[in-house]
Amino acid sequence: MEVDIDIFVGNNTLLDPEIYEMWLSGQQASDGANLLINGSLKDFDIDYGMLLSDVLDHYRTFQMLERLLHYPKRLTEQWIFQIAPSIQRMLIERYYEFDDSVIREFLGKKLSARNRKDLDDVSDKTGVQVKSCRRQFDNVKRVYKVVEDSNCDLVDSIRSTFLLSENLARKYAAIMYLTSNRFETGKRKLQYITFDDFLFCANLMMCNWCCPKTDCSFEETSMEMDREFLQDLRDLKPVLEKETYDELKGYVLGIMKSKLPERIYSDLDSNFKSFTRAVVNIAYGLNHSKEARDLFVDIVEKFVEPLRQGRWSDKELRSFLEIYTSAASHVQFFKNDPRLMEMWDRYMTTMGRFILKMYHN
Repeated sequence: MEVDIDIFVGNNTLLDPEIYEMWLSGQQASDGANLLINGSLKDFDIDYGMLLSDVLDHYRTFQMLERLLHYPKRLTEQWIFQIAPSIQRMLIERYYEFDDSVIREFLGKKLSARNRKDLDDVSDKTGVQVKSCRRQFDNVKRVYKVVEDSNCDLVDSIRSTFLLSENLARKYAAIMYLTSNRFETGKRKLQYITFDDFLFCANLMMCNWCCPKTDCSFEETSMEMDREFLQDLRDLKPVLEKETYDELKGYVLGIMKSKLPERIYSDLDSNFKSFTRAVVNIAYGLNHSKEARDLFVDIVEKFVEPLRQGRWSDKELRSFLEIYTSAASHVQFFKNDPRLMEMWDRYMTTMGRFILKMYHN
């Protein structure tokens, strides 16, 4: 009697997430084995040699998987390593995660071979292993190459290509935006600004200063600002003319007199002209890439530093910026042209949030 037998051969690849984390951080296998034997395995009688052999086996497997992790869809489609989908997602997500302190060091810089060579300095400064710094640098560069010419939504493009979570893809989108526009982030006076501060500002720009329509006539990629909006910002120059300026100042100071302490009110009165001039000049300069790159430098120099000298509180600053932004609806120059009022609101709402975010020690 013949019997049909179905045979299934399984060869599941077993991966230890803790050892994977050690490999990602750039630790030597021997150091990883020591950490395990003195950490999560300290209550077990385990031979160090056997443990080191297991760690080395894991490291070799991760090295073979790395070429697939560069293009995550290949990992999900290959049959050499039988890995559960949940483990695949974990491998991809953790491979593309990064240290904020490392990314902060080359944020906005060219992703060149020369800057890659400087990662030894980044490692010394951040305390992150050079190998891990290189992985993070290469990941940013790899993502950038995929999206630099894309006119699709950045977050969606990154998620679909690299199979990342929405939260991580959104962080990468902000990094791509800052990198593409080459914003200056490395100057000494900007060192207090955190990675999260820059991500906050980048996300605001992408939401509020990029073209909201899918058929924009000027933008070639999704990492460019709305060119039509930037050109229109030049129409704010008349705000500095005496009649319009006096009307704006009179309204704002009239409202703020009862909201601010005498010392802060006096500081506002003295610096209102320089504040308004900076608001208009920065808006005008955004249309020129060289000036736009210094956006964060300008915000610190023109707004944050004078406000610090005046010892404004966060609450006082927030109140002033809200009144200053809404003042356009009470100034004849803006009331004569609804387009200008809409543009002012689009610009100042975002600029005000930049200033508030960057106003800290």
